[in-house]
Amino acid sequence: MSRPYAEVIGDPIIQSKSPKIHGFWLQDLGIDADYRATHVRSDELADFLAARRTDALWRGCNVTMPHKQAVMPFLDRLDPLAAAVGAVNTIIPEDGKLVGYNTDVPGFLEPLQSELGQTHYFRMARVIGTGGAARAIIKGLADEKLVIVLAGRNPDKARALLDELDPAGEHHAIDLAHFADATDFAFDDREGCLDLVVNASSLGMTGQPPLVFDMSHAPPGSIFYDIVTSPLETPFLKAAAAAGFRTIDGLSMLIGQADHAFRRFFGAKPSRARDAELREVLAA
Repeated sequence: MSRPYAEVIGDPIIQSKSPKIHGFWLQDLGIDADYRATHVRSDELADFLAARRTDALWRGCNVTMPHKQAVMPFLDRLDPLAAAVGAVNTIIPEDGKLVGYNTDVPGFLEPLQSELGQTHYFRMARVIGTGGAARAIIKGLADEKLVIVLAGRNPDKARALLDELDPAGEHHAIDLAHFADATDFAFDDREGCLDLVVNASSLGMTGQPPLVFDMSHAPPGSIFYDIVTSPLETPFLKAAAAAGFRTIDGLSMLIGQADHAFRRFFGAKPSRARDAELREVLAA
């Protein structure tokens, strides 16, 4: 390979949509560079990164499951946000050093910017999932001053995660089963409040168990956000839309985080005016 390149690493990696996203932007901007997917197993991380350190054409890599925390000991420095999240999804070579970043946080928050820029009496997010993806989401929401109700199969793990990522926050940890059963709780007038319901887990993903969420737990005006990308319109989002709620799909976060990584890889800002066309490419 004689052109500059970046890549995404993971195990497995065949499912990654990142090559299509970055390839679309490289072509759109006329940048003579490449972006590819590379299968790297956990026991290969050290050798992989050691080899890339000395590759003058390498511009960095995105990191996907299951390596977002495993890569950290092999890096020379962490960006403060990545250190706070405790996970890295983007590695950039800078002055001979490997620096870890987390672009999942701004990527997740991107489609919520119009709401987050407003003043609210109260902000709350009901977040489902305590895995790696949830770390960035919890950190991002806590920094935006949302009270988080975190639901997981193990409430103790959920509590520990909240205490680690935002120890000063007044958040709540509950059992995942809590949201499966109907509630007769009478919500207050929610005008002037921001309410989110976020699936930060793999539940509802193709080949995974369904996410069971009773809509009675969602205050009026809630925004439903699902980070799953396969299928793109999950049963969770379908049910929310049918109940009249606004929904945000997983491609929103995926494209948003890729935008921030692309700028670091190639020194250019992708045009977002063609997002609708990019979505068609990704759905094909």
